[in-house]
Amino acid sequence: MNKDTLEGNWKQFKGKVKENWGKLTDDEVDEINGRKENFIGKIQEKYGLKKDEAEKEWDKLTK
Repeated sequence: MNKDTLEGNWKQFKGKVKENWGKLTDDEVDEINGRKENFIGKIQEKYGLKKDEAEKEWDKLTK
């Protein structure tokens, strides 16, 4: 899924993110706004994942 498509459908994905990443607040999910870099940073911060692990989680989310 390309960046424009994901950002355009972000409202649909917000529920999926909240379901899988419950430690993220609504404000943090809003900050992500469909951007890979923001997602990776937030889950690294909240869950202590390494960058490559966070990137794999992004890939799972967007496939």
